[in-house]
Amino acid sequence: MSQIFIQKQVFDKDTFEKVVDTQFSQLINPLASDVAEPLTVDEFFKLYEEIFYQIPKEGDINSHRYILEKEADYLGVNLNNDDIQALLDEITTLRQTVLDTQTALKG
Repeated sequence: MSQIFIQKQVFDKDTFEKVVDTQFSQLINPLASDVAEPLTVDEFFKLYEEIFYQIPKEGDINSHRYILEKEADYLGVNLNNDDIQALLDEITTLRQTVLDTQTALKG
């Protein structure tokens, strides 16, 4: 049988605290401690109000247009500009018809 020699190292109290980390910092995940807590809904809207005018109006991402399209999709709202323009054109036509009819009745 082979012999195993064990060497014991002893520190006094002051030296021990300088040599051995007693804060368990090795057990803490350094990435987890750097991650911020998620915003609450109230915090989100407060921050949104603070940066509202810093957000670009147009853009594929990080813009008011992106937020609008995302919300419209979530709410099931159709933001098709062609449909809106067609309705505006119809309103213009109907207004012109009313004006023509009023002019004809007066004349």
